[in-house]
Order: sequence, then C-alpha cells, then structure tokens
Amino acid sequence: MRNMQLQNSLVEDILPYEKFEKYGPSSLTDAELLAIIIRTGTKEQNAVALGSKILGLGTNIGQSKGILSLLHLSLEELMQVKGIGKVKAIRLKCVSEFSKRIAMETFKSGIRFDSPATIADYYMEQIRHLEVEQVVLVMTDGKNQFLKDTIISQGTVNMSLISPREVFLTALKNQAVNILLVHNHPSGDPSPSKDDINITKRIYESARIMNIPLVDHIIIGDNKYMSLKELGYL
Repeated sequence: MRNMQLQNSLVEDILPYEKFEKYGPSSLTDAELLAIIIRTGTKEQNAVALGSKILGLGTNIGQSKGILSLLHLSLEELMQVKGIGKVKAIRLKCVSEFSKRIAMETFKSGIRFDSPATIADYYMEQIRHLEVEQVVLVMTDGKNQFLKDTIISQGTVNMSLISPREVFLTALKNQAVNILLVHNHPSGDPSPSKDDINITKRIYESARIMNIPLVDHIIIGDNKYMSLKELGYL
C-alpha cells in the first residue's frame, strides 16, 4: 500500500512535464511551473502541492501573494516551507531575478530617455519590489541614448546622503552627456519627500555648472511613479 502511494506521488510529480510537452508552457498553472522548477516534493505532498504552498507563503507573512511573492521572499522565508532547502530556495530566487531582467530587456529596445513614463516602465520591475531604498544613476549620450546605469546608494531612506561629487565623478568617467536619477520608495507611494526635492535641486544646480544636465529624477512606487521634472522641480 505504501509503495503504491509513493508510486502515485511520483506519477503526479511528472504530470507538469507531460502537460508542458503536450500543450506548451502557457497551459501550466503557477503551481505547476514551480513544480517543474523545484522538481520534487516530499513524502507528504507532491511538487505541485509544494508549489501551491510557496505561492501562498507571501500572504502568510503579510507580503505580496501568488507569483509576485517570489520577488519579496528571502531565502530564509522560502526555506521555512518543508521540502524547500537552500538549493531549491536559491533556484527560485534566480528565477525571480531572471524575470526582472527579461522585463528590463523587453523595455530597453524601445525606451526613450526623454520620456518619464518609458523610463519608469524600464526600472519598475527592477526596483519596485525592493524593501530598501535604492538610487540609480542613469547616464545617456548626446542623443539621449542609454550609456550605463549604476547604483549610487542602497539601503538608506535618506536621500540627503547622496553625494553630488560621486554622481559627477561617475558621469565623467562614463562620458555621459546627460544624467537621470531613479529611485524607489519601499512604501509604494512615489510622492517626493523633502529630502528627495532638496537633493534634486542640489544635483540640478551642480549639473548646470558641470555642463552635464540632470534631465529628470523619477521616483518609483508600487506600479506608479512620479517625475520631479513633470512636477516642476526641474
């Protein structure tokens, strides 16, 4: 009887593979996709059931639910699920990182760096899920084409700690003609703080002296953004 139950469990574990081969990846549920990624379940539950438990984990700890929870959950939180060890947890986090990079590459080909909306779209999936504030310096050439971006601050909610000197040393090193700032608000509200406005004005004035214009400062919230240029601060 026990062998029969084990055999049935193994058959259930490979069903997502068969479904994929017959109907394609779009036919799979989120839990079935996770089942293929984690490969095996436990004695008590198959990989699909384990995938469902992972999808519900975010709700249990007050974070995003469903597939989006993978962007927020830490390795330690994933490993709280019985059957998810360190290797599986790392695999799941790599999948979420891969999805963010695919989203960025999708937008990159059509992004206009004179358009706050397209810039926000490009960085939205990269930084809107972060639980700490991250400030990105974006550098463009004379035609507003992307040159490079780099993180100039991470882990602080105090924009006043951003150094204009660091900003322009980086811009000069990369031969930037124009620069932009992009940063997230972990609260989900993109409304600029007093610090956001003050540092923007400081860098804007320095940019005029350095002849490397600050084109915009965009704040990313939860699927929404604000442009300090559109708000009249630049």
